[in-house]
Amino acid sequence: MFQNASSAVEAVYRADWGRIVAALIRLLGDFDLAEESAQEAFAVAAEQWRTEGIPEFPRAWIIQTARHKAIDRIRRRVRFEEKMESYVASGMVRTVEEPDYDTNDIPDDRLRLMFTCCHPALALDAQIALTLRSLCGLETEEIARAFLVPPATMAQRLVRAKRKIREARIPYVVPDRSELSERLNAVLIVIYLVFNEGYAATRGSIVRTDLCAEAIRLARLVRALTAPQPAQEATGLLALMLLHDARRDARLDGDGDLVILEDQDRSLWNRKQIAEATPLVEESLRGEAGPFALQAAIAALHCSAARAEDTDWPQIAGLYEVLERLQSSPVVTLNRAVAVAMADGPAKGLAMLDDLHGGDLDKYHLLHAARADLLRRLGNWNEAAASYERALSFVTNESERRFLERRLREVQSAS
Repeated sequence: MFQNASSAVEAVYRADWGRIVAALIRLLGDFDLAEESAQEAFAVAAEQWRTEGIPEFPRAWIIQTARHKAIDRIRRRVRFEEKMESYVASGMVRTVEEPDYDTNDIPDDRLRLMFTCCHPALALDAQIALTLRSLCGLETEEIARAFLVPPATMAQRLVRAKRKIREARIPYVVPDRSELSERLNAVLIVIYLVFNEGYAATRGSIVRTDLCAEAIRLARLVRALTAPQPAQEATGLLALMLLHDARRDARLDGDGDLVILEDQDRSLWNRKQIAEATPLVEESLRGEAGPFALQAAIAALHCSAARAEDTDWPQIAGLYEVLERLQSSPVVTLNRAVAVAMADGPAKGLAMLDDLHGGDLDKYHLLHAARADLLRRLGNWNEAAASYERALSFVTNESERRFLERRLREVQSAS
């Protein structure tokens, strides 16, 4: 019974955390109170379900229990009657039922709530971070990694965003269909970052297939939502994720160790998925291509090469140059430098990477790993070893760590 209850709690947490927190925010009007109450309710479930059995409707049970916990918290903070009167008058505290959304506009609970959280009154990074934390269940450390900032900095951003929602009384309501376009970009970025965490996880195995599959599912829904003329960037994002995910089975060897792109067994790539994505890439590039469309085009070039040596690196470098002009960022520059190194020789790429030292990517392990690889290709073993050691000081994923340790041993032996 204990194992069944424990598994049930874990399953509800993984599948429904976002929906539960969103329902509680709707009921209570307070992000912090909703999250804290939900956590308490899950703790209670872990104990009670073991002895009393799993309820017929686990998610509703969690929501109702969390609501009671929230009311208890309100009682402890101030005089209950006065606070409850103000909450009831403001409409913040309602019944224990989940919000009754109009499903005609957005055909999925989680996607509907993403559009709800991505409120234009908040700064874009706050919209994205808050949605990733509240609805997608990503930890603060994982979100910080996506934004290349320290976890403490991200925690403060989340606190400020919640405070603004509370103080400005930003309504937590599903937007009308006419309002979706102004929120679309933020929702697409959220979906992309969920996929990224699945594709290169912060901890554990480098691949989290559950996150990748959920992101692809949501991207399909968003693209359908913008039909009959799907938004180019929604199409580009779907194509990009399909192409990356198509290489999943080749990314780890039998021992769970990372296999980099140039060493992958391309017969393991999902050709059906690549075939689905290819026309989507072409569609997304019609007219003015956006960042996701350009990245999809780059991924398509990788997937079209039968062998690593057949990769069209000059064209990939050119696409990264266009992307850098459109959406300048240190990560784009890093990727362009690697492409330039592969097209024109490691020395040229290394010069570009050296310009990034001491900047926003100084604690980004992939910058130092890329620099180490180029130094290795140039035969500069000692400097390569130093860069591998620096990359290892920042890496958090075990599959990547083992790969970097192996490369470090190789260059130390060569030196």
